[in-house]
Amino acid sequence: METFIGLEIHVQLATRTKLFCPCRADYFQAPPNTLTCPVCLGMPGALPVPNRQAVEYALRVALALGAKVQEKSAFDRKNYFYPDLPKGYQITQRATPLAVGGSLGFRVDGEKRRVRIRELHIEEDAGKLIHTPDGALVDMNRCGVPLVEIVTEPDLRSPKEAREFLRVLRTLLRHLFVSNADMEKGELRCDANLSLSQDGRLGTKVEVKNLNSFRGVERALARAAELQAQLLANGQRVVQATYGWDEGRGELVLQREKEEAHDYRYFPEPDLVALEISQGLLKQVEQGMPELPWVREERFVSQYGLSPGEAAVLLSEPALADYFEQVAAEVGDGREAASWVLSELLRFWGGAGPPVGAGELAQLIRLVADRKISRTNAKGLLEEAIATERPLAEVLAAKKGELAQLSDEEELRRLAREAIAAHPQAAADFRAGKAQALGFLVGQVMRATGGRADARKLSNILQELLSNP
Repeated sequence: METFIGLEIHVQLATRTKLFCPCRADYFQAPPNTLTCPVCLGMPGALPVPNRQAVEYALRVALALGAKVQEKSAFDRKNYFYPDLPKGYQITQRATPLAVGGSLGFRVDGEKRRVRIRELHIEEDAGKLIHTPDGALVDMNRCGVPLVEIVTEPDLRSPKEAREFLRVLRTLLRHLFVSNADMEKGELRCDANLSLSQDGRLGTKVEVKNLNSFRGVERALARAAELQAQLLANGQRVVQATYGWDEGRGELVLQREKEEAHDYRYFPEPDLVALEISQGLLKQVEQGMPELPWVREERFVSQYGLSPGEAAVLLSEPALADYFEQVAAEVGDGREAASWVLSELLRFWGGAGPPVGAGELAQLIRLVADRKISRTNAKGLLEEAIATERPLAEVLAAKKGELAQLSDEEELRRLAREAIAAHPQAAADFRAGKAQALGFLVGQVMRATGGRADARKLSNILQELLSNP
């Protein structure tokens, strides 16, 4: 039995104002119903004016996906009643979307996959319902915020593929600087369509609406596939339906059955003329495109010697990738810079950005490379600077004398002899071929010196003494 999954992905564009009016679009922390005007509330006589930046952002996404931008595209009205839709309709594009075609590649379990894009169009968002024990409240701040909707072909073959596709798309959107694509804030959400087939042809689909987490997408689709498989195994018919997803209970919630496009009574938006995309505008947008994440990944692999997995983690956020490149440039060693950023710094990376400056981290890495302090002590300095919110340079200056690396050969030799004498079983194990015993002895000396011993020199001395008792 084969699975077919297609996604309808809504991306909130990071414009300063809404799609058709001058109201601020950064509604997330604003008091309810304070970012509205007659246009986004649908007052009689209020006329919409398209936001040029929203169109340019949508074009940027279309070009990155390799879609064909149509010279003319038009807006339509999608009519439906809902408490958070004050106009009673949503302005969208249906008959002639902004762009068609294109594709996006991604990896799942090391295998390369590619999903075709059916179309990409611009539309406005609705408001937000807030459910309380006393009833539902409506916040209209989100009304009219610009969205770009990306509709895929049913090329995904598993819930896991859907999750990984969305991860790659989020990375692309962030590198294009068109959206923060934060799923928790609803800046990236998707409706997923799934059908099962026993003969290679598309079966009856079910739709799961408003999924807003990678985990939720995978779990909801897995549940939808399970339910369809049970019906087909029992010889029952799958009914086209729309579901919501209850993350807490891990269950699909039926919303409605057999909804069709004609139910929305689409017709051309009478208050907006068609969008005409000139070659000059397209060229301008193309010239302003940043480096695409897959191009940057290839460069990270070839220029810095990183693995594709390491590069993908660094590229998950543009700010993290930029930070890594700054550290690598100052250190002069991309592999070492990646090692520190990924293993020591990434766990402290938050929404506010890097916990220490790139120059400060580079200085610490150089001190370790020059054997002036050990990596163990350098990690401790980094953690202290982050925990106390003090500049790393200040913490380093205060403790530099205490942490100077011990590299005097005679002193290391003395300490090595003491460790061998104190742990004869470890010495015997090493001589019997148990290489890990050497690490134990190195650890004992490092503990005795507070992490100051030159680990490389110490290891060589221990091997020499153990080989020539």
